[in-house]
Amino acid sequence: MFPFSEADPVRHSSPLPKTSEVVIIGGGVIGVSTALFLANRDVQVTLLEKGRIAAEQSSRNWGWIRKQGRDADELPIVIEACRLWQQLADECGEDIGLRQTGVTYLARTAKDMAGFENFMKIAAAHDLDTHLVDGDRVQSMMPGMNRRFAGAMTTPSDMRAEPWLAVPALARLAARKGVRIIENCAVRALDIAGGAVAAVWTEQGKIETSSVLVAGGAWSSLFLRKHGVSIPQLSVRATVAATEPLPEFHAGAAIEDDIAFRRRQDGGYTLAPGGSNLLYVGPDAFRHATKYLPSLMAHPFGTRYLPKAPAGFPDSWLTPREWTAETISPFERKRVLNPAPGKSELDAIERGFNSLFPQLKPVRLKTTWAGMIDAMPDVVPVVDRVAAIGGLFVATGMSGHGFGIGPGIGRVVSDLIQGNEIGHNLQRFRLSRFTDGSPIRLGPAI
Repeated sequence: MFPFSEADPVRHSSPLPKTSEVVIIGGGVIGVSTALFLANRDVQVTLLEKGRIAAEQSSRNWGWIRKQGRDADELPIVIEACRLWQQLADECGEDIGLRQTGVTYLARTAKDMAGFENFMKIAAAHDLDTHLVDGDRVQSMMPGMNRRFAGAMTTPSDMRAEPWLAVPALARLAARKGVRIIENCAVRALDIAGGAVAAVWTEQGKIETSSVLVAGGAWSSLFLRKHGVSIPQLSVRATVAATEPLPEFHAGAAIEDDIAFRRRQDGGYTLAPGGSNLLYVGPDAFRHATKYLPSLMAHPFGTRYLPKAPAGFPDSWLTPREWTAETISPFERKRVLNPAPGKSELDAIERGFNSLFPQLKPVRLKTTWAGMIDAMPDVVPVVDRVAAIGGLFVATGMSGHGFGIGPGIGRVVSDLIQGNEIGHNLQRFRLSRFTDGSPIRLGPAI
């Protein structure tokens, strides 16, 4: 049942191996996809998940798979990811809800339309089918809306899928390809010898390895900091809802200032506020505050703040920052981040949707949930090897874009670990951009 929790039965419970060529920490879309592509090259992989596969943001996101609106440096990987999603859906042999139904950004004003021109230049350079439409066309695309829009930007080839079906299906495919997946098995610490990874210590014991990928989403910063690696990652809470089945007024995904919506496989719609997230202020928020100033100034009303996170969350004031390989870690004390959805956000969802589509009023919400998005100051992921520790790799801070780009990042990281040609320029995603004096260059907020 969705959302997943640690109360769900363990579905992957292989014995802990003594050795593994590669160990992946984190069973979200990035970790699972990387494991898949390593297995395709006959690399021995062990994937360790402290809770359940895809139980956190990888199953709680909006389910958009989009090229539209992406950062220019992300776009080539996203284009590859879209191809890979179609390939992997076929390989899975399961219906994960993958449909090519498009993504649309709605513009209330001519100024909004002018703002889309920046991405139209990027789209043209990559031969995308992205195009602008006028207000009349918007009305015909989404009949019944109670608002006249100035126009929209739309990419018909963009897709949607059901995250809580898709990522577990990829994990089952990875297991069939020989990936050893162990749920309910937290990695407590790295064993580092001579400046390089020699093993990982888990709650079940030790695995000798020379290559480790940290793909822990909102938990990555806490784990890395224990080993002297500082990464300015924070996590923000995003609230989402799903309606009961409704008549289809739009087959794809769309967003405007107040509301985002996507058609679901079950006949309902996934809904979210147009641009509202919540940050729990903790030690890391203070530690990295200056790096987030450009984002705060660019979007001063896009994030709300609360003075403390729930107990056990990565940046809670009470979460331990020090532990040993022999003691219970924070990753065991809180196996699945399952924040309560925000009442104000749910109220905004109902207001926004009922206002836009009054003929469907009142909206009937089938379920509501929230997730913790692993965010970076420039809204762009970190995908890199850690220079200070040989054999340690990081893929985190997907900033709410991880589901769609997941298979592309997985393929890239698998080749990064193997020392193969990457096929993409990863300069934009380097970890050192936050310490080498480079200015913060903001990516798209959506």
